[in-house]
Amino acid sequence: MEKEKLKELIIGHKEKFLSRSGLVRREIQDEIANYIPQREVLIITGVRRSGKSSLMKLLCDDLLSREDVLENDIFYLNFEDERFIPFTFQDFEPLYETFIELENPQGRIYLFLDEIQNISGWEKWLNRLYEFENVKIFVTGSNASLLSSEISTALTGRNRQIVTWPFSLREFLTMKGVIIDAKSLYKRQKKVGIKRLFREYLELGGFPEVLKIGDTTLLEQYYKDIIYRDVIARYGIKNIKEIKELTLFLAANPGTVQSYKNMQRIIGVRSQNTVKNYLEALNDVYLFFSMDLFDYSLKRQIYNPSKIYCIDAALSNSISFKFSRNMGHIYENIVFLELLRRNKELYYWKSKKGREVDFIIKEGLDITEAIQVCYSLEDERTRQREIQALIEAKDELRAERLTVITDDEESTVPVEFPRGHGEINIIPLWKWLL
Repeated sequence: MEKEKLKELIIGHKEKFLSRSGLVRREIQDEIANYIPQREVLIITGVRRSGKSSLMKLLCDDLLSREDVLENDIFYLNFEDERFIPFTFQDFEPLYETFIELENPQGRIYLFLDEIQNISGWEKWLNRLYEFENVKIFVTGSNASLLSSEISTALTGRNRQIVTWPFSLREFLTMKGVIIDAKSLYKRQKKVGIKRLFREYLELGGFPEVLKIGDTTLLEQYYKDIIYRDVIARYGIKNIKEIKELTLFLAANPGTVQSYKNMQRIIGVRSQNTVKNYLEALNDVYLFFSMDLFDYSLKRQIYNPSKIYCIDAALSNSISFKFSRNMGHIYENIVFLELLRRNKELYYWKSKKGREVDFIIKEGLDITEAIQVCYSLEDERTRQREIQALIEAKDELRAERLTVITDDEESTVPVEFPRGHGEINIIPLWKWLL
């Protein structure tokens, strides 16, 4: 590409990047701050439209305001700009030299590169910068072209991957101007306001633009983009009807145990292996996730069916055909996503008596918490079922904490275990999320 065109792109993209405002701070920024001094390339992944580019801008703002980085040391480009069509691998070095000529950076250079996977050979250029230049590199890319396995191969030992999830409840409240502190949950007026906004969050889900404009019809377009652009085009899936029927079935049944055999029968595919391949593709693009059964026997763990969850409970609800919503499963999906945000190692579990626990949290060799999600405990049989499953988790797995997440019930229940006594914490979902 001509040098003058490169200058135009460098100046124009950076100017637009730095002028963006009104973005909501993401919780993950504090974690990422620990990685800034390190050399590794930061790869920002996540589902389409989850705010990857916005996160890069927020990280840049942190550098400028908190780390005293100069604007001259910031380099930003979005390779989705159609003016990059003639750009090739050979243009990377002239591009970088043009930036240095224009900005005359004095210290470490911070490169923010959007959709760089559009340029063949991008990883070789980043590897060379990593080796020979004083740089910190941030990269985003759509999942259709920048999968985790490929990143690891291209940048072996030189990358750290960060996932951007849809907004948490706390981030949504921040967007609405509600600041949460230790006393917020005990002030009646503030608590009423938080619960009202929680209901809104339930309806809208966590995608930033949907929350901003309050329009869930966007979710159907997101679903189509992910299916057609990230899954079907990427994996060369020929039977579009099969993959669509599978996703609609999964969306209608979040948090339910699904075997390959059952899904094969429902969508009418020839082999269970096809179902397995479809699920792996849906997981790669962050649309649906599998959670395994916990068992001390790895063989039993592998051969038991998984529970399936969607990236966004509102997205799941918008694309599925149901006569009525199962709020218990919707709540369970929300809890699953929040536990992923908290980087927990998750499983579901069945006791020797066949009672199921929704979430088992494992840290190292220990089971630190067993969680049940139940919309209401008003029915005594439901209450006893949920509590008894947790008692068995305490007895068999030595689970340290026992929790039931409900719609709006809150209490501490003392219980007797075969090896002693303890308590089960019952907490409303909105409060647990905060």
